[in-house]
Amino acid sequence: MIIYLDGAFLPKEEARVSVFDHGLLYGDGVFEGIRAYNGRIFRLDEHIDRLFDSAKTIDLEVPISKTEMAEAIAEVLRRNNLRDAYIRPIVTRGVGDLGLDPRKCEKPTVIIIAVEWGAMYGDLYEKGLTAVTVSVRRTPAEAMPPNVKSLNYLNNILAKIEANYKGGDEAILFDTNGYLSEGSGDNLYVVKNGVILTPPTLNNLRGVTRLVALECAKELGITVLERNMGYFDLYTADEVFVTGTAAEVAPIVVIDGRSIGTGRPGPITRQLMSAFKAATEQTGTPID
Repeated sequence: MIIYLDGAFLPKEEARVSVFDHGLLYGDGVFEGIRAYNGRIFRLDEHIDRLFDSAKTIDLEVPISKTEMAEAIAEVLRRNNLRDAYIRPIVTRGVGDLGLDPRKCEKPTVIIIAVEWGAMYGDLYEKGLTAVTVSVRRTPAEAMPPNVKSLNYLNNILAKIEANYKGGDEAILFDTNGYLSEGSGDNLYVVKNGVILTPPTLNNLRGVTRLVALECAKELGITVLERNMGYFDLYTADEVFVTGTAAEVAPIVVIDGRSIGTGRPGPITRQLMSAFKAATEQTGTPID
C-alpha cells in the first residue's frame, strides 16, 4: 500500500507522522471520505470543496491547492492499482508542542490513504439494517458545527459504542433540542405517504451522498422536504434509510425493536438505491 504524505508517496510502513502532530494530540484537523467506482472518482470536486470549507472554518490553511489535491488523490489510486476504492484525504494542523495553541504548528500535514472497498453492509442492503436511538446527543452547532468534518469524531464514536451494546447496526442521534440529527456516520431520511423527509443540515453533516440522493429523488419525481422531526416520525414512518459515502444508500427496517413499514426495504428506498448505483456507474472523474 502506497500512502501520500506531504508530497511523497511512501509504503505504508514508512508513512509516519510525529507524536507531536496536533491531529493526533487534539483531533485538530479535517478529512473526507471519497469513493472511486470502476476507475472514476465519484463527486471528487464536491468532496474537495467540502474538505477546504471544513479547513477554512477551523482556520486551517491547506498547504496545497484543490487541483494538486485532486491529482494527488488520483495518483494514490494509480500507484495502488485501485479502480474501486475508499479514499481518505486528511489535513492536520501539523507538528506543534504539547500546548493546544495552533500558532505553534508551523505547517499542516497532508495525508491521503486509499483502500479497496466493497459493500459496507453486505447483505443488509437487501434485508435492511437494525437501528437504535442513542442517549448521546449530536454536538450542537454553537459548540462545533457538524458540517465541519473534523478529526475529532468522539461524538460519533460514543454513539456507535452505544449502538454496539444495544445490538444495532447503526445509531440514530438526536440534537440537544430533541430533533432528529443523523446516524453515527450517515445522513437520515424518513419516508411518509410517498414523501421523503430529512432534517435540515444545521445539526448534521451536509453530505455529498445526501446531495446525490436528493438529486436522484428529484429526477424520480419524489417530493423531498427538510423539516425537524422526532421519535414519532421515526416510529410511524413507512420507510427509513440512511446515506453516506461508505454506506451509500442503506435501508433501515427496525428501530428500537419496532418494525418500520412492512419490515422490509421499501419501494422509494429501493428506487433511490438503484438510481444512486446508476449515478456511480455513469459519472465521476477518471483516475487515468
